[in-house]
Amino acid sequence: MNYDRYYTCDLVNGEGVRVTLFVTGCAHACEGCHNRSTWDRKSGRPFTAQVREALLAHCAGHDGLSLSGGDPLLPANRDEILSLCRAFKQRYPGKSIWLWTGYDYEEVRELEILRFVDVLIDGRYRRDLPTSKPWRGSDNQRLFRLAPARGRPLLPVTQLT
Repeated sequence: MNYDRYYTCDLVNGEGVRVTLFVTGCAHACEGCHNRSTWDRKSGRPFTAQVREALLAHCAGHDGLSLSGGDPLLPANRDEILSLCRAFKQRYPGKSIWLWTGYDYEEVRELEILRFVDVLIDGRYRRDLPTSKPWRGSDNQRLFRLAPARGRPLLPVTQLT
């Protein structure tokens, strides 16, 4: 997996102060996308063990980790994202993971990754559907607050429209 950038003090991508990782690779190619530079999964820099450790270390004094892109749930990114989410929750069990994907929840609901994600924002960006809803780029995107990881079914507990 490659990544484009990460922010170590982000107040925009989720609740509280967060560390936000922008991975590369996206198959959706949404018209008007704000992160078009992240579409090519071969662009950016390799997400190495050293980068992962630095990213996790930055999370220590923050409220959580946010995963964006590109698309963290692009099939080519899933193994590394799963590993990152596991490591984050092992180190910081009380902190949250937020994840943005162009896939609809129904397409990815069975992924093991979602056992570690606290908030999922789903759906392709639609420039023709502007929104004032927090943390979403277009009105079609949904925000799911998922149940705590231990023993939860892979279903949303709350969908905020």
